[in-house]
Amino acid sequence: MRQANIYVGNKLAGVLAETEEGYLFRYDEAYLESGSAEAISLTLPTLKASYTSRVMFPFFDGLVPEGWLLNIAEQNWKLNKSDRMGLLLACCKDCIGAVSIVGSLSNNL
Repeated sequence: MRQANIYVGNKLAGVLAETEEGYLFRYDEAYLESGSAEAISLTLPTLKASYTSRVMFPFFDGLVPEGWLLNIAEQNWKLNKSDRMGLLLACCKDCIGAVSIVGSLSNNL
């Protein structure tokens, strides 16, 4: 199972995981209890419950590069454009905006 820590600014907001059934996203409890928690997306409001989806959540899929930048990512990292989690992990650590994606080896779920 591949997973990534999701940061808003420098705060750990949650964990995204690729599972056998699809994808799972869960907000970090400390983030939710901080009093300053913001939803990372309108489609993923701040809840304690886990979100699940058979396909990559649209918010995260929208962070994956497109066009010529996607071609460069495919060639340099030998990734398939249908490997959305691999592309997210390889390309989205330093995205435009407040959200960043950092690969994780630990099982925070």
